[in-house]
Amino acid sequence: MTKIPKVPTVLDALIPLVFLIGLLIVTIQFFGTDGLSGANQIVLVLSATVAGLVAVFRLGYSWESLQDGIVRSIGSAMSSILILFLIGALAGTWLLSGIVPAMIYYGLQVLSPTFFLFAACVISGIVSVATGSSWTTVATVGVALLGIGKALGFEEGIIAGAIISGAYFGDKMSPLSDTTNLAPAMAGTDLFTHIRHMAKTTIPSILIALILFFVIGLNYESEGKVEDVLVISQVITSTFHISPWLFVVPILVVIMIIKRVPALPALLAGALLGGVFALIFQPEIIAEVVGEKGSSAYLGFKGVMMALFGRISVVTENALVNELLITRGMGGMLNTIWLIVCAMVFGGIMEESGMLKVLAEAIIRKVHRVGSLIASTVATCVFFNITTSDQYLAILVPGRMFADVYRKRGLKPENLSRTLEDSATVTSVLVPWNTCGATQASVLGVATFAYAPYCFFNIISPIMTILYGYLNIGITYYDREEELV
Repeated sequence: MTKIPKVPTVLDALIPLVFLIGLLIVTIQFFGTDGLSGANQIVLVLSATVAGLVAVFRLGYSWESLQDGIVRSIGSAMSSILILFLIGALAGTWLLSGIVPAMIYYGLQVLSPTFFLFAACVISGIVSVATGSSWTTVATVGVALLGIGKALGFEEGIIAGAIISGAYFGDKMSPLSDTTNLAPAMAGTDLFTHIRHMAKTTIPSILIALILFFVIGLNYESEGKVEDVLVISQVITSTFHISPWLFVVPILVVIMIIKRVPALPALLAGALLGGVFALIFQPEIIAEVVGEKGSSAYLGFKGVMMALFGRISVVTENALVNELLITRGMGGMLNTIWLIVCAMVFGGIMEESGMLKVLAEAIIRKVHRVGSLIASTVATCVFFNITTSDQYLAILVPGRMFADVYRKRGLKPENLSRTLEDSATVTSVLVPWNTCGATQASVLGVATFAYAPYCFFNIISPIMTILYGYLNIGITYYDREEELV
């Protein structure tokens, strides 16, 4: 007869989780922001090993069932991995073609240090609402804004915080966003009811974030000078052929995403169009990057291929500009993908063995009031972002867990869907080993712990939704007739 595994206790589930947190703290002390290069990956593998030992020897699970859980977990992240590869390729060809340098050049002409952080957040928010994708926004407009901010003398962490705050605001409020569609589906409400209800907490959160960025900009002692900005602009124009025509490619990508073209083909099209525009506008840059002599066809093919898969850099006489003109292609995303795979191994074992479920149920048992119910939902979503390393699981699992609880308390499902987005969607980018945190850190080249303190919108959102719960603001209830239905 097949042996039936035991139901894990809370103590069983805490063993691998405490091991993970403890070892991560030690690793951060030794490796700091370099943990993505391999240390964090090993921590996740070791933590998965501990979880596997508990599951096999304490609970009676077979290795085969745990392996199936791992495969399903990695499979759920596969679309994110493919998108990550294409973002690397797109960044390469957009640098080679002069698209990103053109964004930096024109941005320097219109953005002043005083209003830059405020403007960066607003621009990222607008683009993200239009595209429905924080990842695409950060990988395109965000990369250019980071370059502009560095040229103006701002620290990378605060620039990235402004970009990510705007991008995740737009991601939450856009009807094109996958998480904005997923959350109401899990809670049992419709999309536009969800968006209207979510605006009650989201708009105050972004307004507070914008005020903070504006105040910081007014008082920030930027190291950049007007003379430096002029020099950077001159170096870019003397190195690249800058033309408004280069914006055709990003505009086409935005149009494709607005037209609901899936992210993978849209990003692939953007990367390939970037290569075509590199051949048209920047043949001298291609020859410099390749570093060889040959026919134009040979140089063009090799240069575009190098930009798609590997690290390229354009060298000028200005050191700051050189920092802006480096990209790593698909190959530069491998450490991030390695981290994601290791995280999904740990999450797969924890979910398959039931250890995640038992921890979440322990939280639900202590819920008695509306405020504590919402706070528990937020805590559970953040917990799943940390342990499963995936924002979709952080929406799916708590959404399934809490749906009946909200209904039994007389709360309409839009309360749950809003709380899922106010916590799971926005905090995913604050966790270094989460797919979102790892991706944005890799795309921007800024460590998660460096930008996280400045992601004001992402930090304020879960606090705002908890505050609304305890103060009973913006909470919708069933009336007697609806409850009977």
